[in-house]
Amino acid sequence: MAGDAMDARILDEAADWLVLWHDQGMTEAECADFERWRARSPAHRQAWARAELLMGRLGDLPRDWAMPALDRPVRHARPSRRQVVAKLAALLAVAPTAWLGWQWAGEQGWTADVRTATGEQRRLTLADGSQVLLDTHSAVDIVFDGHQRTVHLRKGAIAVDTAPDAKGLQRPFAVHTALGRLQALGTRFTVRQEDAVVQLAVTEGAVEVTLHGETVPRTVVPAGQQTVLTKQGVSALAPVSVQQQSWVHGMLMADAMALSDVCAELSRYRSGILQCAPEVAGLRVSGAYPLTDTDRALAMLQATYPIQAHQRWRGHWVTLLAR
Repeated sequence: MAGDAMDARILDEAADWLVLWHDQGMTEAECADFERWRARSPAHRQAWARAELLMGRLGDLPRDWAMPALDRPVRHARPSRRQVVAKLAALLAVAPTAWLGWQWAGEQGWTADVRTATGEQRRLTLADGSQVLLDTHSAVDIVFDGHQRTVHLRKGAIAVDTAPDAKGLQRPFAVHTALGRLQALGTRFTVRQEDAVVQLAVTEGAVEVTLHGETVPRTVVPAGQQTVLTKQGVSALAPVSVQQQSWVHGMLMADAMALSDVCAELSRYRSGILQCAPEVAGLRVSGAYPLTDTDRALAMLQATYPIQAHQRWRGHWVTLLAR
């Protein structure tokens, strides 16, 4: 079911019924209308099955988590019905089976010490004076005690600028990832963890890399170099890419980048769905685009290249098409 293309109008209607069913309740007449709607075609029944699956996953969350997931307050007045329906319809259109595999309390960062929302960047000053910048949709745990200074990256990306430890203390500063330990050697670096891959780029000092299950460091990455950690090991060193580091300054730097890749990166900073039609996916794009204002970035792309942004559900679903 997740792989089947579904009519956007039917998904929108299913989302509308879902809000009415779970939020306001339905009269007998509305129940009869709903049953007629669901019986209209196999696609309608499939859309409703998808809606029930989505609500079942949200229903597993505590109430004060589930309501913000739909952009709805726990108490007080709720936003407009159409806002909620648009949010739900966008979620229904993705791949509902993915919800079954989410580990809400862990992988999604709900229980992390610090996390950022989609489109948010947040800078922290740690107890020792070190600086940590969290990128969009990121989560970390922070553990400082008498023996260690540790940042556990749950998800997303961070930029770290370490400070010397307090006088008399010699605690190592390390970032723990899903694949290994990255110990700073007086340094400035970025770490991005996504899809069982960890990307490390060092711009100052050096970082010692020790994979999980190993006691001896696998490599030391010096300033100006980057590497990638996977379950298979650590890649060869390569020069740091200026484009890959531009998120630290709130920008996406594209240099003959495929439009599909530009869309994928901008979508990390935008709620809802941003996709690229196949006929323009390979279009090569260059320029600097603001990550903190994706609407402006899309306007800049349309002004420069032969593309247009087709929006549905008040901008919650955007597709870039040929103009």
